Amino acid sequence: MKLRMLGVAVLGAVGLSALPACDDEAAPTRQAAPAASKAAPKPTAAVEPAPQPLTGGGTVRGAISFKGVPPTPAAVAPSDDPACDGMASSEQSVRVKDGKLENVLVRVRGLVPGPRPTQPVVIDQHQCTYLPRVQGATVGQPLLVKNSDGTLHNARAVAGTKSLFNVAQPPHGKAVQRNLPADVELVRLKCDIHPWMAAWVVVNPNRFFATSGADGSFAIEHLPAGTYTLEAWHETLGIRTAEITLKEGETVSASFEFSAPAPASALGGVK
Repeated sequence: MKLRMLGVAVLGAVGLSALPACDDEAAPTRQAAPAASKAAPKPTAAVEPAPQPLTGGGTVRGAISFKGVPPTPAAVAPSDDPACDGMASSEQSVRVKDGKLENVLVRVRGLVPGPRPTQPVVIDQHQCTYLPRVQGATVGQPLLVKNSDGTLHNARAVAGTKSLFNVAQPPHGKAVQRNLPADVELVRLKCDIHPWMAAWVVVNPNRFFATSGADGSFAIEHLPAGTYTLEAWHETLGIRTAEITLKEGETVSASFEFSAPAPASALGGVK
């Protein structure tokens, strides 16, 4: 009796131990989930490297003075457009303070080796005024015109008598970018809605130029050593020139003096 009971116990143990093996054989084979396919990398737009900062060379520093009594600026009729609040009440072409003349573009004439900037030259419309009024650009630089005013402007660019573009800009509208023709040397911007608005861009074959500030001062830095012709241009007073010779690491002084307005035939021109 004891032997029979032992046999039953042994068989039961054997049977139970065999069950997991039977289950494993009966279960369907599980296949590993396929690896997620790697998405092809998205093409990235080529990023134009930032222009290398200029180094070396020398510096030209100077001041623009005005001799005599400056002309009395004409009054500008006040605008009933609230967006124009804060605008100047007089014509701004000749700005003289303590005998120093503002907004004179001083540039190095001719070709000068070195990289040219590619970022746009920016002009903003603020309080119904173009800012800055006078600035330089290199050949190939685009022009970007912004409207920071809460009113409608139209930006009309002309070179001499030739119209370059004329675009309407709604209040706080999107900036407008335009390329300038390669043969253009002087661009004037104006707004037909607000006729007192004016700005000038002098286009130069090199990047060595500067505009005189309210104190008449200007500085052109990192100009390679050499002998150059400097030209000082003013929108109504004409042109002055000077010759300089610059050595590596040297700072030279160059000053210009303006007086009475030039004859009408010379106004608005760049030689």
